[in-house]
Amino acid sequence: MQYFTTTSKASRRAVDCVIVGIYERGKLGAGAADIDAASKGSIKRLIKSGDLSARVGSCTILNDVAGVRAPRVAVVGLGNFKAFGVKQFRVALSTALHAITRTNSKQALNCLTLESASDASVYYLARHTAQTTAGVLYRFTQMKSARKPAASSLRTIGFAIGKRSDAAKVMLGVKHGDAIGIGMSLAKDLGNLPANICTPGYIARVAQKLARENKKLQTRVLSEAEMKRLGMHSLLSVTAGSDEPAKLIVMQYKGATRQSPVVLVGKGVTFDSGGISLKPGPAMDEMKYDMCGAASVIGTMAAAVKLKLPINLTVVVPAVENLPSGRATKPGDIVKSMSGKTIEILNTDAEGRLILCDALTYARRFKPDTIIDVATLTGACVVALGHHHTAVMSYNDKLATSIVAAGVASDDRGWQLPLAEEYASQLKSNFADFANIGGRDGGAITAGCFLGKFTDGLNWAHLDIAGTAWISGKQKGASGRPVPMLTEFLLARCGALP
Repeated sequence: MQYFTTTSKASRRAVDCVIVGIYERGKLGAGAADIDAASKGSIKRLIKSGDLSARVGSCTILNDVAGVRAPRVAVVGLGNFKAFGVKQFRVALSTALHAITRTNSKQALNCLTLESASDASVYYLARHTAQTTAGVLYRFTQMKSARKPAASSLRTIGFAIGKRSDAAKVMLGVKHGDAIGIGMSLAKDLGNLPANICTPGYIARVAQKLARENKKLQTRVLSEAEMKRLGMHSLLSVTAGSDEPAKLIVMQYKGATRQSPVVLVGKGVTFDSGGISLKPGPAMDEMKYDMCGAASVIGTMAAAVKLKLPINLTVVVPAVENLPSGRATKPGDIVKSMSGKTIEILNTDAEGRLILCDALTYARRFKPDTIIDVATLTGACVVALGHHHTAVMSYNDKLATSIVAAGVASDDRGWQLPLAEEYASQLKSNFADFANIGGRDGGAITAGCFLGKFTDGLNWAHLDIAGTAWISGKQKGASGRPVPMLTEFLLARCGALP
């Protein structure tokens, strides 16, 4: 996608379609006001007649409006003027772009960037435009045998700006949003692929391909034999029932000198049957998404590499399948983790923490400044927060606050849950150092406490994305979250934000 900025009025720009907005109570957005003036009141007349709606998510394309150089005008609803913010902006823009892609428009001018959002600067509006555009244009057709649908004809998007001094901020926002969109699309592709294609080995090959394309990125893949020599018996206990070899994928991007890295650890269970603690059949197909933590950290790495961020970033992905067989780990088995701590496995479906604990221990060798693990870890998280917020947990409130703030800025929101000894005590075991589950109460938190037992002395946070990593139902598919949150965190950390 190509982008440009312009201070031209909406009515005077010769593009294929102009996007303008209207608010409730007949208030016109800046672009709509110009169109209305140029067309001698056509917008106000259509509002009065009820042919144009200000409801957020509504869109009407007007053709050949008198006095307007563009042959099409997409009029979108922006809702209440005082409540207009990022969410309304993104819904309105997405609605308009979906409508435009059904036409033959090659160029569009986004005049919504002239509106004053209550919670976003022109930089973020531009960034959300690029990111939203990538989301609207994303298609997953790799597994379809039919002829691939024609790509959208939309090739160029312009930004209407009030003053020329905004141009640099807009183009920076576009640059960042475009990279985030690339990272999200990669994460979606990995998540949407079926488990018979997207195996641990497949994820490893994707990581290696990224490294071949960038000299500052190196990827190493450890085999099961190497993991066994390292003492990763907790991780290997999860893959014991599968014929598909596990992989430990390590990606290192060096964008700075003499700087301790940020380490992202992503859960990569490419299919989770629950093992011997077998899951119920309905919706089990969605357990291909149990590697979305891995997909999101690899997607974040792709965004960081694209932006050439001045930061050192390491990604560690434990990638496995969790399947039942005669070799599979059984409830009641006890394994020794890489840290030396022993774990009583009371439920083989609480497997994500078993691979993450060894990956977190392994990550210590990089002497991280900050380490964040990302995982579709618990159904309890969905019960607690639904499908809207990612759970954020840390013993360091300052780190948790910065991650939550990154989620707010990127409109990829998280919510902090507590970690405390009262919850950790639920993991007590009569036979091992501790158990891998702690009962129903506070299940998402006790999972975080389990991981916390392996992060003493580390500046660590845990993100549970079980409710946000994918969408179910008619629009089923991976969401690409939390790539925006993580990328925002990295941008802020290396001072790349305006």
